[in-house]
Amino acid sequence: MPSFIVSLKDGADASQLDKAKKQVTDQGGKVTKELKLIKGFSAEFPDDVQHTLESNEHVQVENDGEVHTQ
Repeated sequence: MPSFIVSLKDGADASQLDKAKKQVTDQGGKVTKELKLIKGFSAEFPDDVQHTLESNEHVQVENDGEVHTQ
């Protein structure tokens, strides 16, 4: 399942995060972890589901993955 990090954009109201979580579950995904430090969450969607989170003007969506340091 593809995993994404969803976080609030600067100036967005905190209620927009709850709306984004509802958008995830309404589209067949699930919230997997709360990320309070960055005012966000991680979410997973089944491979066959096309989500529309990128169209939400109040949140930023990034692919989740491993981060390596040098």
